[in-house]
Amino acid sequence: MNMQWLIRSQSIVTLAAGMIYPYYLLFLKNLGNSFSKYGLAFAVFTISSAAVSQWLAPRLDKHSKRILLISSLGMMGTMLAFPWVMSYGWVLVLQLVMGTCSAMQKMSERLLLADYTDKGARGKTIGSYHFWTTIASGFAVIIGGFLIDWLTINVLFYMSALLYGGSAWVIWRMRAKADVVHQPGIREKAVIDQELSLEANKV
Repeated sequence: MNMQWLIRSQSIVTLAAGMIYPYYLLFLKNLGNSFSKYGLAFAVFTISSAAVSQWLAPRLDKHSKRILLISSLGMMGTMLAFPWVMSYGWVLVLQLVMGTCSAMQKMSERLLLADYTDKGARGKTIGSYHFWTTIASGFAVIIGGFLIDWLTINVLFYMSALLYGGSAWVIWRMRAKADVVHQPGIREKAVIDQELSLEANKV
């Protein structure tokens, strides 16, 4: 697993978020019918994100890729659920899930960025990462605006869910490749066993 797959997967994530986010804000405002409810929904998102970060922190080093995968799957699930939401209470539940997924994505993303770059030589790689993920978000907002003129916001939720699913697939596929690369084959295992046997005989 390297920087290329991380850029690819997170560009899809920012594409998914950029497509729905500006119009999702309008969706929340209309469903809440007041600025106080709108503010509460956002507070649930940010507070849940902050709270779950403390649980995630000691697990990140060992499970960062899995956490990144779960965050994309979680966001896909919430995007699929939003068009069916009819009450403000369920909005708060989904905001809680989204806040959790946001913390998982941001924390694992930052840890992997650190893992895939070297001290003193991070600037160029991070610049490339920022460029591709940000430009994806910009184009997504434009595309979302055109689509919502012709379709409904529910279609944007479903398209965003599809993109989050695509991101999860990229992460899963690259994790599987990494496992194969790092897993010794039969011949390599035989060589290792032979070397261990020789070392034991010498002792």
